[in-house]
Amino acid sequence: MEHRYRQLAERERERDPSEENEQREGHRLAAALIWFVQSQLQPGVLRACLSTLRILSRDWQAQAPFITDSAILTLARLAGITCLPLPNEEEEVEVREGEAQPVFFVFLVSSLARLLTGLSEKLQNGIHSLSPPSGQFYDLRLLFLLTALRPELRKQQARGVSMLTAALGQCLEVRWAEGFEVVTDITAPPISKDATQRAMEILKSLFNVTYTVRRQISDEDEALYRHLVAMLRHCLLISFEEEDLADELQGHTVNLLSVLPLACLDVLLSVRLSEESRVSHGVNMDSVHALLLFMERRLDRGHKLKEKLTPVLNLLTESCRAHRETRHYLKQQILPPLREVALRPEQGNALRNKLVRLMTHVDTDLKHCSAELLFVLCKENVSRFVKYTGFGNAAGLLAEQGFLWDHGPSSQIQYSSDSDSDTEEYRNVRDRINPVTGQVEEPQPNPMEGMSEEEKEAEASRLVNMFNMLSRHKIIQPMRVAADGRLVPLGGQMRNNTLEEEEGEENEGVDSEEVD
Repeated sequence: MEHRYRQLAERERERDPSEENEQREGHRLAAALIWFVQSQLQPGVLRACLSTLRILSRDWQAQAPFITDSAILTLARLAGITCLPLPNEEEEVEVREGEAQPVFFVFLVSSLARLLTGLSEKLQNGIHSLSPPSGQFYDLRLLFLLTALRPELRKQQARGVSMLTAALGQCLEVRWAEGFEVVTDITAPPISKDATQRAMEILKSLFNVTYTVRRQISDEDEALYRHLVAMLRHCLLISFEEEDLADELQGHTVNLLSVLPLACLDVLLSVRLSEESRVSHGVNMDSVHALLLFMERRLDRGHKLKEKLTPVLNLLTESCRAHRETRHYLKQQILPPLREVALRPEQGNALRNKLVRLMTHVDTDLKHCSAELLFVLCKENVSRFVKYTGFGNAAGLLAEQGFLWDHGPSSQIQYSSDSDSDTEEYRNVRDRINPVTGQVEEPQPNPMEGMSEEEKEAEASRLVNMFNMLSRHKIIQPMRVAADGRLVPLGGQMRNNTLEEEEGEENEGVDSEEVD
């Protein structure tokens, strides 16, 4: 962006005077048209003026006439968003020609608060109509932009969560059952493209205004957020006309679920069972299964993995910690009893293999999220975690949490005491599994076989010298596992090796090269 600004500044200096005159004339024309459309005009004349204004506004260097309170409120009133009176001339914000910023920097004037109020009132009125009013999609898009670009407006709009939830219910034609449960009819016709697009704008706005409430929910707001979670569960289960839009909408649903209060997420499970329901310990797992399928689709696409996968990985991890039934169900689906142990944990197309591959991803956040989900599914038991992932893949998370030495669960969560039974196939080869790779390996010949004790000592000394040299040159840092399970630097020299011995080997190598 800064590079773009430098280019524009250079163009300003090199611009021909005729161009400046042309821009100045464009400013005057835009200001005159904005003043003109404030009067009562015939529909055809008004349409021509607005079309001209739309063309003029495309030049973001010529935004000055459009960013005053008067201009914004005039256009908003013509769009039916607000009927508030125009500000007085002395209330206008002075913007000199040639100093206008891009459109997304325009939101610095006081008219935004009034614009947001009028926009909310218009949407509120549309909820009670039999059919959504024309142009509601653009109203919702504008609401999303306002709440996304101006953080201070989010607190004002936080009171509109109930309004946005009701608007979402209108888009999806929601019917409520008892309590916090939406009637989900799998035989109902799919949601139309237009309704899906409006629902996505609502979900994005809800994310903006609820992003900071996860730890600050009040008792009186709990019912409101439970209603919202029930509707989001509905979003995960219903069908849509456009498959691509359906996946995008579910992505926004997951993003919103990941920032809502954890205490309200039990609504995803507290619904009645049907003959087609997936069940874990008598609890409905349909929404959890939908999240699992969504995660696997995102994994298989391999596009923008951090952006697409991190929210659902975090959501499933937190849900597993909060609900034993969810953890048990996902454990069955992701980490079934081990039978195929001839391959490494990261090899294969099973969901476990795909998640283990992420544990060594170049993106730190992504590999941490995938490892933490698997760790929680193992009830934060280090031995079990290593069994399913291999020590080489697990070492990163274990070192980060100080659990290279097994000390039991790392959190205060009390997991159930059910055991992780081994399959017959696993028990037969358990002693031959390499704990680092997690793979069955054939016995390897002893590299020290046939060597005398003097040769073994010389080889060991040479190895220690190599480690010391790498450590001295800051290439590696020898570590040891402390009593608390964390890695700490290894103090002292190994095997009484001295610096003089290292230098002696280096000098010997130099002399041999000179002789050659």
